Amino acid sequence: MELRQLQYTLQIAAERNFSRAADKLHIAQPSLSQQLSKLEKELGVLLFQRNTSSVELTHAGEKFVEQAQAIIDAVELLRQEMSDISQLRTGRVVVGSMPITGAHLLPHVLPVFKSKYAEVEITLLEDSSMNLEKLTASGQTDLSLLSLPLEIPTLAYEVLGEERIDLAVPPEHPLAARSAQGIRTSLHELKNEPFIVLKEGQGFRKMTVELCREAGFEPQIVFESNNMETVQSLVATGMGVTLVPHFIARAPRSEFVPVYLPLADPVPSRTLVVAYRRGRYLSRAAEAFIETFKATVAGLADE
Repeated sequence: MELRQLQYTLQIAAERNFSRAADKLHIAQPSLSQQLSKLEKELGVLLFQRNTSSVELTHAGEKFVEQAQAIIDAVELLRQEMSDISQLRTGRVVVGSMPITGAHLLPHVLPVFKSKYAEVEITLLEDSSMNLEKLTASGQTDLSLLSLPLEIPTLAYEVLGEERIDLAVPPEHPLAARSAQGIRTSLHELKNEPFIVLKEGQGFRKMTVELCREAGFEPQIVFESNNMETVQSLVATGMGVTLVPHFIARAPRSEFVPVYLPLADPVPSRTLVVAYRRGRYLSRAAEAFIETFKATVAGLADE
């Protein structure tokens, strides 16, 4: 039994498809099938039930995958520990990021980190918060930028800081004029406003809906988008209102800019965290990245 066979089996189990697994592993599909057959012959059991439309784990396969993941984790732990002991300056950190938040925070974080640790390779993986939790829990990222609450209990996290939630309205909206007079808007005053929000599966959409429900109403959603820039542009053209994380609200834009208003007390906020799989060994490079992230977010919050 070879280590690569364990990795191949885990990838097939994750993809439930030989072709996709082969693509992710950068090997030919016939070679992947051959290695799996060789492993099954050695073990004397079938790990997968195959048919023309699906690939499913057998009972033996489920047990194998569980132990194989533990072995791969142990090997990675050993490799990372030996690397740290040797005090090499090189390393690699796979960072998962929500596209919306990462687009506005990572440009502040990455240059600072690279100036200190030039030889450490950073690989970015962008996805929705829901998928990032799964990728982090399976060890496909070393750490991920997320916001609380986390849905998967096997994830641990370190808090980066609190981020205020602002209200975005069209420039000609009556609430914009009222804010100019120093009057803040309460969330419950938005119950009759049309809302433009992110699509299902993105963490901030869930937070927006939950904040509205806590304020006593169900938001009247008129448009949805996968992109926060699109959401804000639609608000700017008068199509509705939305809630926006403060770090995103203050980012410069050239056109279709809504008016951003601070909300009345209690001011809503979200907790940004760096999450990683509980019990996973964090390399020195990963720990250094977390510390750089913390310092950068603290500096931005003070501005």
